[in-house]
Amino acid sequence: MQELARQIDRLNIAIGRSVSWVLFGLVLTQFAVVVLRYVFGVGFLWAQEGVIYLHAFLFLLAAGYVLAIDAHVRVDLFYRNAPARKKALVNGLGALFFVIPACVLIFEQSWPYVARSWQVLEGSAEASGIPAVFLLKTGILLFAILTGLQGLALMIRAGSSFFALPRAGS
Repeated sequence: MQELARQIDRLNIAIGRSVSWVLFGLVLTQFAVVVLRYVFGVGFLWAQEGVIYLHAFLFLLAAGYVLAIDAHVRVDLFYRNAPARKKALVNGLGALFFVIPACVLIFEQSWPYVARSWQVLEGSAEASGIPAVFLLKTGILLFAILTGLQGLALMIRAGSSFFALPRAGS
């Protein structure tokens, strides 16, 4: 099971590092849109939509990575000072009852939405927009899969830590 968790970590870390380059493209595209609009008085709808696509892919595909490197937002009123065993319990139960069910629900509810988009090869509502909305919507499914897998890895790691750590007072 630990090897499965390591493989999931490797997958999400590799995707996260790759997707980090999307941020560079996002900044360059947004800069170009602003310069073209305000300096030259020209605008391209496909470039403006490109900013939206890049932003969406950055967040959707990097979510599993953020969870893998433990950089996600955490409300840690008690977590920070908790013993390692309690942290493992919180992580495992959080993954079991929140992360994985949320990812399953997102996948289940978005599947028909994404499938319809692929059936018609949905494009932008604007004539000069990006003709690949179906790819953008596919990011939702990838988010659910990658984050759900990382939740599984978190649960595996937490379970093995919880049962391997000595109990408080032992």
